[in-house]
Amino acid sequence: MIKIINPGWLSIIVNGGRYGYGAVGVPPSSALDRYAYCILNRLLGHDKDAPAIEVIGGNFTLTVGADVTCAITGARVKAFLNNQPLSSWAAFPMMKGSILEIQDVGEGFRYYVGFSGGMNLERIINSYSTNLECGFGGFKGRPLQKGDRIDLKNPNMVKPSEIPEKHIPSMKPPHRLRIVEGPEISYFSDDSVGAFAGETVFTVSGRLNRTGIRLEGEPLAFKAEADMSIISEGILPGTVQIPGDGVPIIMLHERTIGGYARIAVVAKADQDLLAHLKPGDHVQFERIGMEKAESLWKSKQETITFLKQTGGRYEKIV
Repeated sequence: MIKIINPGWLSIIVNGGRYGYGAVGVPPSSALDRYAYCILNRLLGHDKDAPAIEVIGGNFTLTVGADVTCAITGARVKAFLNNQPLSSWAAFPMMKGSILEIQDVGEGFRYYVGFSGGMNLERIINSYSTNLECGFGGFKGRPLQKGDRIDLKNPNMVKPSEIPEKHIPSMKPPHRLRIVEGPEISYFSDDSVGAFAGETVFTVSGRLNRTGIRLEGEPLAFKAEADMSIISEGILPGTVQIPGDGVPIIMLHERTIGGYARIAVVAKADQDLLAHLKPGDHVQFERIGMEKAESLWKSKQETITFLKQTGGRYEKIV
C-alpha cells in the first residue's frame, strides 16, 4: 500500500497513454516526459505501460506499507528518505513504514515516482493515465489527495541502481526547441516565420497545463489574405498553434483536434522537454528539416534501447 501524505501542487497517475482512440476524441493523456517515464520503468524492471505518479512541485510526501524499491526520474529534485538525502534518476530500497519526501524541484518542472511490483490500478480504455478533463483513468479520475491509498500489485525488491549523468537530459532554461514546419506555415509573413524560428525569444506564461503551454512575446503577423483560424483538424502533440493574437500555443497530450493555424511541430526528440517548461522560462525555436528530425529521434531511441538492454541498471555506488 502507498499512502499519500502530501500530494504536492499536482500529482496524477500516468503511463504510456491511450493511443488509437483519437478518431472518437479520446486523447493520449500520457506521461509528458516519455523519456523519464521510460527510464523509470527500466530502473524498476517494469514493462513499458506500468503506472507511475507524475508530480509538479515540492512538498510531495508518501509512505509505503511494504518493502519495495522506489525510483525517481524527470526533474532534478531535493529528495529525502527518512530524512536522508536521495539522488534523482535512481532506484533505491524503501522499507515498510519509510517516508519519501520531495522538498523542492531544482532543474525541470515535472518528475516521476514509481515502485517495483507496480500499483494495483484499473486500466480504463487500455491505459492507466488520468484524463483530468473527463474525470476517468488513473486514481478515481482525479489528482491524488492527502490520505489517498493505492495498493501495491506485487511488492518486491530490485537491485538499487542509477542512470549515468550522460544519459540525463538538461532541463535548464533557456530552452531551444527544434521544429519542423506545420501545414499552415504559409499563412504567415516571411519576416514573421524567420523571426519565429530565429532570434525571437518567447517567455512561458502562467497559462499552462497538460493541454498546452501559452507563450508570451512578439506576435506573428498573418498574411493579409490568410484566415486567422482553420476548420478544426487533427493535431499532434508538440503542434505549435497560432491563435488570432499571433502568440504561440504549444499543444501537449490532451487534445485531438484544433482550429488554429499550425505553424510548426516540435521535433519528437525534443517533446519530452515540454514537460519541463515552467512560467518565466525563455524559449527559442530552431527550424530543421524532416530528415534531421528523424535522425534526432533515432538517436534518442537508440539510447532508450541501450538502457533497456542493460535493464537500465548501473550498480549504485554507495
